[in-house]
Amino acid sequence: MSDPTDKHDKLYYSIGEVAQMFDVNTSLIRFWEKEFDIIKPKKNKKGNRLFTPADIKHFRLIHHLVKQKGYTLKGAQELLKNNPESIDKNAEVIESLGRIRKYLVEMKEGLED
Repeated sequence: MSDPTDKHDKLYYSIGEVAQMFDVNTSLIRFWEKEFDIIKPKKNKKGNRLFTPADIKHFRLIHHLVKQKGYTLKGAQELLKNNPESIDKNAEVIESLGRIRKYLVEMKEGLED
């Protein structure tokens, strides 16, 4: 999964861009949109979904809970409803640690060359 937090230079993202950020199919993005009421994309005149950076943040939390932590959709919905702040902080810490690990691995590989 690419880091969606590095991509907030746009006001809106297409469903394809969002799916690519999280390395999932567009059908999963549409499904999560229906299941989680915190995701509210705008639609243009053609009916194409346009996701905001806030929607991307919500997708990041959902992805973290469902794909990385193994929660069911119902469990993720309950956690997001009851305690979204702590989930957001935990997800940010895990992503930061992942970036640090990637950097350290790259450094190690550079030293071995």
